Amino acid sequence: MYPSRRGKHKIFIGMAPGVGKTYKMLEEAHSLKSEGIDVVIGLLETHGRKETAEKAAGLEVVPRREISRGAMTLTEMDTEKIIARSPQLILIDELAHTNIPGSPREKRYQDVEIILNAGIDVYSTMNIQHLESLNDLVARITGVIVRERVPDRFLEEAEEIIVVDITPESLQERIREGKVYAAAKIDESLTNFFRKPNLIALRELALREVADNVEEQALSANPQGLVCNIHERVLVCVSTYANSVQLLRRGARLANYMNAPLYVVFVADPERFLTKEESLHIENCEKLCQEFGGTFLRVTGSDIVKAIAQTAQKYRITQIVIGESQRSRWQILLRGSLTQKLVKLLKNIDLHIIATDVARNKEQGTGDRE
Repeated sequence: MYPSRRGKHKIFIGMAPGVGKTYKMLEEAHSLKSEGIDVVIGLLETHGRKETAEKAAGLEVVPRREISRGAMTLTEMDTEKIIARSPQLILIDELAHTNIPGSPREKRYQDVEIILNAGIDVYSTMNIQHLESLNDLVARITGVIVRERVPDRFLEEAEEIIVVDITPESLQERIREGKVYAAAKIDESLTNFFRKPNLIALRELALREVADNVEEQALSANPQGLVCNIHERVLVCVSTYANSVQLLRRGARLANYMNAPLYVVFVADPERFLTKEESLHIENCEKLCQEFGGTFLRVTGSDIVKAIAQTAQKYRITQIVIGESQRSRWQILLRGSLTQKLVKLLKNIDLHIIATDVARNKEQGTGDRE
């Protein structure tokens, strides 16, 4: 019978092999051991790297399970021995590893799940290309289909994720020095998977994935409070005015520059029907939004400012693009502008007010309905 307390999981993640994930994990383990924590190695893969092997010295190792495969005897992590040993913290390398046929479980992450349920804390390592949801994207970037994958929920449920980060140039230098692979594999690795463009893309994936995870955890912990949005998200406010196309293009450029998701919102007044020309204009805005890879949102509401603010909050927007007011100076003095009202209502969101040379149209659409 397992204890009520589930173990805590800390994952050391990197853009590729050789960045130093295992070394960093061992470094922290030694620090904890010096503080009196019972730390044990459950499974360590040094891949012949001298620095890693030396860093493991002084830490207890749980013996591996032996599995016979014909005339061969292979070894795997022994989950049952780890649970019987019951350390405070167990170190388990290569979370995405597929176990040898004949093992009690198919994947190493399944063993980790059992160990966590036994109330033992786990430190583990993995590379970003092994994350299930990124499999297709990694294949397009590198040309390599990754067979060993870890479900996204492991990152989502982990108490802590550490990105072990070095520059692509530094990793390539480590490979040339023979610190990652044997001499026979150096040239092949540098001209294939470890090409600089691949490493740059994988590094960005690793940093973004962890940023997403931190943001989601913060939102879950404080759903009603203020949460710092790590990623930029752009919202363009369009109306039936002709300048909406200009705003949309400007917003798309901003989103592309920031490498941010693009959202476009049209607020429809339930008490006002659009003319055929206006409906066609909004449809064109939606098509243009889709061409830019954005998400088009149709929102119904008689209070435009409130509707925009609610949309911004729902999609965690950080940048809003709106057009300059189509009201006359007297109208702005008497009733205020949409921009002024948004500034008062929105917090921690940047407003981009786009000037336009488009002649003022007859008052219609979201531009003036406040």
